[in-house]
Amino acid sequence: DRRSLTPAREAEFRAALARIAAAAWARLTAGAPALDVVESAVRDLEDFPLFNAGRGAVLNADGVVEMDASIMDGRTRRGGAVAAVRTAMHPVSLARAVMERTEHVLLVGEGAERLAGTIGAERAPQPYFITAERAEQQRLAARQGKVTLDHDPLFNVPDPKDKRGTVGAVARDANGHLAAATSTGGMTNKHPGRVGDTPIVGAGTWAEDTTCAVSATGHGEYFLLSSLAHDVHARMAYGGAALDAACAGALGRVGELGGTGGLIAIDRDGAIAMPYNSEGMYRARVGEDGVVRVAIYSD
Repeated sequence: DRRSLTPAREAEFRAALARIAAAAWARLTAGAPALDVVESAVRDLEDFPLFNAGRGAVLNADGVVEMDASIMDGRTRRGGAVAAVRTAMHPVSLARAVMERTEHVLLVGEGAERLAGTIGAERAPQPYFITAERAEQQRLAARQGKVTLDHDPLFNVPDPKDKRGTVGAVARDANGHLAAATSTGGMTNKHPGRVGDTPIVGAGTWAEDTTCAVSATGHGEYFLLSSLAHDVHARMAYGGAALDAACAGALGRVGELGGTGGLIAIDRDGAIAMPYNSEGMYRARVGEDGVVRVAIYSD
């Protein structure tokens, strides 16, 4: 329902997405690797407080921000992820540190926090992450005993149906390498320690040079049960599907389970797909023509 988004707020989102997409494109055209570009783009999104990642992430049932992120390099098929982190200003960069500085793929909670301290990652206390609107959302959800996506119509706050959810980026660089990254605060009023699809390689994030790079957003439990991101890759690698068909088929399986959301994807040839089965999805893309295109609903 476009009426739930004020013109001023819509303009703010569109401007931020256009700025971040343009910056990512500039890095790509300057020769930056896809992995660096998706990390940088997601860092920018984590800094934008109206999205559910980094500063502005939603609160759990204890009124605490717990964040998840992952990143994957399509060239090497290496990935890194963190879950339930509370102090990392840029969880996506901590996820990359897991990939590059440890022998692991996923670190959670205190272990991830310890790595952040060891490597000198940017950190902040909880008040840095919590906005007044997110705190109010959590109070409303707790009062009704619900766990919700941040755009559910439960919230009697400004712009209650804004799709300010999980953030992600996918890219193909000048050498044909792919990468994907995803970051989120999860679900409002979630049980402490709840982890969704975002930090799970193969569910919320996937990248492989031979097929595609994928980043997902939506009801994480259903994306986990569908292994959505890897499903897109598998449909291409084993079934010979084109990117659009692979994305539609994978998202269709999520829908069959009752899940809503969407994904962004790019294939080895630079084709882009951004399907969703929810009311809308904030998204921006830049193709070979270098033009930044931003959309929220079916526009």
